[in-house]
Amino acid sequence: MADDTKPAFANPAPLGLIGFGLTTVILSLVNAGVLPHGGEPVVLPLAFAFGGLAQMIAGILEFRTGNTFGMTAFVSYAAFWWWFAFLLLLGGNHLLDLSQAGSTIGVALVVWGVFTLYMWIPTFKLSKALWWVFLTLWITFFLLGGGILLGMPILTRIGGWIGLACGLLAMYTSFGIVTNATFGRPVVPLGAAS
Repeated sequence: MADDTKPAFANPAPLGLIGFGLTTVILSLVNAGVLPHGGEPVVLPLAFAFGGLAQMIAGILEFRTGNTFGMTAFVSYAAFWWWFAFLLLLGGNHLLDLSQAGSTIGVALVVWGVFTLYMWIPTFKLSKALWWVFLTLWITFFLLGGGILLGMPILTRIGGWIGLACGLLAMYTSFGIVTNATFGRPVVPLGAAS
């Protein structure tokens, strides 16, 4: 007789959320002007390892649990962080000529905003915490892209502050999921799904 019991899997979402959130907080502090622009290369290894790899692992594990939203979100934003890190690494080492790439980078950020806007719609059926993460993220992408396209550094600064809120919300959501799972009951409020 076959054993039909399935092993319980840990929820990969907190890993993906903290990888995304922590990396977003550091970059957003640079974009907001709190940390110097010269500190941006510090984000590069973090983007590869935590924002990229940890989220990619979380996304693959979300696939295993059958969570289409989680898989799509974590794999996509992991790829975003790898794109960002490669852009810094290859551009900083002059392997890519980015001298004329400003508007293309701006458009890429706006397109990421469009993608994030469509990912925000499903969060209306998820926790309020995730709703806030994705709301602040699509606004951040539009502000950062608009700042480049319009040549308005103030939009980049505002985008940095909204991105900081987004990253902190992602970290809070990760904390809430881990804490609630550990205690086996709601301890940290995340806002019930609609």
